[in-house]
Amino acid sequence: MLDDCVHCGFCLDACPTYALWGMEADSPRGRIVLIGDGLAPDAEMSDELVTHLDRCLGCMACVPACPSGVKYDRLIERARPQVERHHRRPVAERALRRLLYETLPHPARLRVLRPLIGLGRRPRVQAMMPTQLRTLSEVAPRASGGALPALAERTPAVGEQRGRVGLLLGCVQRVFYPDVHRATIDVLAAEGFEVIAPRQPGCCGALELHGGAEDAAIVRARHTVDVFAALGVDHVVVNAAGCGSAMKAFGELLGDERAQQFSARVCDVSELLASVAPRAPRGPVPLRVAYHDACHLAHAQGVRAQPRELLRSIPELQLLEVATEPGMCCGSAGIYNLVQPQAAAELGERKARNVLATGADEIAAGNPGCAAQLDLHLRRLGRSLPVRHPVELLADSIARGV
Repeated sequence: MLDDCVHCGFCLDACPTYALWGMEADSPRGRIVLIGDGLAPDAEMSDELVTHLDRCLGCMACVPACPSGVKYDRLIERARPQVERHHRRPVAERALRRLLYETLPHPARLRVLRPLIGLGRRPRVQAMMPTQLRTLSEVAPRASGGALPALAERTPAVGEQRGRVGLLLGCVQRVFYPDVHRATIDVLAAEGFEVIAPRQPGCCGALELHGGAEDAAIVRARHTVDVFAALGVDHVVVNAAGCGSAMKAFGELLGDERAQQFSARVCDVSELLASVAPRAPRGPVPLRVAYHDACHLAHAQGVRAQPRELLRSIPELQLLEVATEPGMCCGSAGIYNLVQPQAAAELGERKARNVLATGADEIAAGNPGCAAQLDLHLRRLGRSLPVRHPVELLADSIARGV
């Protein structure tokens, strides 16, 4: 895969970190050279090499931009575990990553932290917090008050059933954006699908996989495959772009036929809904909505047209496109905005300004990390707008069409 790169430079304009700093080592082709150097026999994982690999968001914008078909997505996800195995990070970095991996993939722990994060945003409390914890409290999703809504493990199809699907509840989406799950279940049921939403697995392993904690990711991936294989579903539906991207790669990660069959059944909720003729009547939702392409949906999975198609199916909804740097990452990128906060903040502000330029009333985004990042930087610009998943807008429309 390293040899596929001919260093043509088509990736440069697509790369967010190259756009920020203009450094060859912070471009995809530069990192490919570094990966080759770092993985050579007897090579040393130097601090400089690791710094440039860590600066990569893993947004995969370079993948569709490459005329040679270089699999940079697979290269960076194979290189990161090698960094974690062979490079000794400073104590503070190790502590931060351990904190993130011991909290974010665990729904039960996130439920406990949910009210404390709001408390951590108070100025007096922030003044007493270490810098890293203050950053964590700032970039974490804003949760609505009250108890989390109960989601049925089985929801029957409305009318004639045309399929049976399993829904990944996951971790961050489940705790901080439960309304996305509620909307997903309601829309799928209204369109004729029986929905099974098992309490397990918690995290599918995407967060750790994208961050280089491969051993933990493999354990979660196997558990995820086991759970959904036992359900006997036609499709495994995901409404979080990062999770869908990882789950579609489990066949390669785990290297067995069972995992490959699982990955072949994984689809984003917009993919499934766009593949069938609409059944539920749509009512009007008179809004100007800007659609934000989540990187792991658009670049990693190639899912671009389907969410737009669903939004255009809503009467009186005007779909707006981001004109400037539409494919540029917002800076969320899993744990990136926590471990690389300065770069993430620059990208977040750029994306927020470009979205605001559309004149939208609301923003649609298909990933919880993007939603939190956009919400943060819109508020910092003093222009807070609702950021919702496309399926939530579709659920509103169907509710109004009854």
